[in-house]
Amino acid sequence: MGRGRRLDRAFGDRARGLESRDRRFAQELAYGAVRLRGRLDHLLAGAVTGGLGRLSPRVLNVLRLGAVQLVRLDGVPDYAAVSQSVDLARAVGEGRASGLVNGVLRTLIRNGTGEERFPAFADDPGAHLATWGSHPRWLVDRWLARDGADAVRARVEADNRVPPLGFVPLGEMEAAAEAVEARGGTARPAGRGSGALWVEGLDPTGLLESVPGWIQDPGAALVARYADPPPGAVVADVCAAPGGKALYLARRAAYVVASDRSAARLRPLRDNVARTGARIGVVQALAEAAPVAGADLVLADVPCTGTGTLRRHPDARWRLTPDAPGRLAEVQDRFLRGLARCVPVGGLLVYSTCTLEPEENEGRVHAFLRDHGEFRLEPPTGVELPDVDGDGLLRVLPESGGFDGAFAARLRRVDGDRRQHSAGAGP
Repeated sequence: MGRGRRLDRAFGDRARGLESRDRRFAQELAYGAVRLRGRLDHLLAGAVTGGLGRLSPRVLNVLRLGAVQLVRLDGVPDYAAVSQSVDLARAVGEGRASGLVNGVLRTLIRNGTGEERFPAFADDPGAHLATWGSHPRWLVDRWLARDGADAVRARVEADNRVPPLGFVPLGEMEAAAEAVEARGGTARPAGRGSGALWVEGLDPTGLLESVPGWIQDPGAALVARYADPPPGAVVADVCAAPGGKALYLARRAAYVVASDRSAARLRPLRDNVARTGARIGVVQALAEAAPVAGADLVLADVPCTGTGTLRRHPDARWRLTPDAPGRLAEVQDRFLRGLARCVPVGGLLVYSTCTLEPEENEGRVHAFLRDHGEFRLEPPTGVELPDVDGDGLLRVLPESGGFDGAFAARLRRVDGDRRQHSAGAGP
């Protein structure tokens, strides 16, 4: 776990054909073992003589799947978790390790798996949040240096919760909520100006069959709300897949050109366009050389480290490396330089990410404004969004509103000159 393919894609392929009940259980196991890998490995390391490094990857993953049942799944009896793990070891060709699997998991049961088995937060916040909190130590230390222990603990706790299903209805929210309830689910407004609902009791397929709209976390919906295109605008969403922001913008714009470099990632957007009838044209293209000119608004939701979405993509925390923010900042600069040429005088460029890292967010905006004096920062007017800060930047923190993290800056091209920009350029 934590290597190879992305978890959502790998699970989708391997779970194809499972009955819905078995699929839900398998997903709970797989995602839980990845989400809590740091916590599980701390417990397992104390029960494996010689440390986890001596185990094969298959045996270690069998132990993690067994341990997550002991730690997180109250509905599975301890004896069943042990027995199933022993059977799984044999099934994956590690029968010689079945005794070790049995012994290690029984040791966990005897010793306990509670928070008292971990470094205390008061004594060593970093060690506690890396083990009990199950986040890479380098990322925990980065956040602690910037945001403080209590804020980071709240963020880590948010990352370790299973995210609810976010949904943006095409029509009125009240009518959408009633339709959800008619199908046996529940719906409540997500709030904070997102225009989204939290839905429980329906899976995505059942929800989309019941209510016109699309699946989208409210944090991502806030980016589209913050973009605030003028009515009747032509909009270019140049990193559009999977398409939620394009769909949101199409409710206000006259037309949206949605492009992405990946044809596979554009398929869900094409399906949503066909299902909703949204005024969106879908094009496969590189954002750095976007096939647009003269759009009233260009939205660039650029590649980033994604540290605001670790609850939804738990494997991402184990894939990231300490140099990732710096490397991606170079990519983001390239995107911004290319897209600046696509924005006409009077047009808007909206830069957005789903990361919490400053060098990918305000750092890129300030650098862009220093080099592009023809742009200025212009927050939306008449849009009540509590997550817009005093500088006019959208900052959505997972620990604050329960949404996925997001960042956005709304940049207006005020003239065609490239004068050094003095206002709003930051340090």
